[in-house]
Amino acid sequence: MRDVLIIGSGPAGLTAAIYANRSGLDTAVIEALAGSGGQVVNTSEIDNYPALPGINGFELGMKMREHVDSFGVPVIQDKVTAIDHSEPGRMVVKGEKDSYEAKAVVIATGANHRLLGVPGEKELAGMGVSYCAVCDGAFYRGLTTAVVGGGNVAVADAQYLSRICEKVYLIHRRDSLRAMDSLQKKILSTPNVEVKWNSIVKEVRGKQEVEELLIGTRPDANSDYNKEEILKVDGVFMGVGMIPTADFIDDIAKDEGGYIIAGEDGVTSIPGIFAAGDVRAKNLRQIITACGDGANVISSVENYLAAL
Repeated sequence: MRDVLIIGSGPAGLTAAIYANRSGLDTAVIEALAGSGGQVVNTSEIDNYPALPGINGFELGMKMREHVDSFGVPVIQDKVTAIDHSEPGRMVVKGEKDSYEAKAVVIATGANHRLLGVPGEKELAGMGVSYCAVCDGAFYRGLTTAVVGGGNVAVADAQYLSRICEKVYLIHRRDSLRAMDSLQKKILSTPNVEVKWNSIVKEVRGKQEVEELLIGTRPDANSDYNKEEILKVDGVFMGVGMIPTADFIDDIAKDEGGYIIAGEDGVTSIPGIFAAGDVRAKNLRQIITACGDGANVISSVENYLAAL
């Protein structure tokens, strides 16, 4: 039985593995897919990670994995399907290939961006299609962008982009925004933001990068989105939400979005199970905050193990 099993090999999980190993804990990482780094590997260029401006996301993910490998921490490829925590101090992590035992478990499985599912979205991901304005907005300084969505995240992204872009389209499928009133008032009074009401994106177009969007508009709530329009844009930011990867554990406290409820210490509602990174309910999801979670959570793991 190991001291700790870390589920997930993104920035949070890999940082936790480094800190756990340096603390002398018998540690292993379980990753669902071959290749570490999590969502970061899908980012073509990262410009806000300290000391490494402009680094390729895949390269950063590999550097993190190499750091873990240098300590000899085993990385097991398996998809976790359940965690049996019925016996205190003995967690049984069940995967599709095997089962694994540890005294404590860190869930660092992250979250996946909710996709629109329209033509061109996947093909141009990282080439003008983005899911994080804070991460990638600076690349579109002085250009024209679009944000899809009407909730807090989408409206906040549009407001952020309005400060650096020449023009921002906010594309929302309804005739009113879902964001909080303060955000709505601010965005609706921003001169370089144009809201496309009752509209959806039908297609993202471009050869090597995003060039335009085909949108559909409806005249009223009972109509189809059959009036089409082309918007010339340099980038489009999808703000339609995230899906946390936590479906393999149901009896842990989660918020309404399915994120595991845990503070910065990573402590969850189940003793011995901790959460770190984007799977945790939090305000800001960035590479650097995920790394901070990974460091913090191991301190909590040490305290838990010491109390057993």
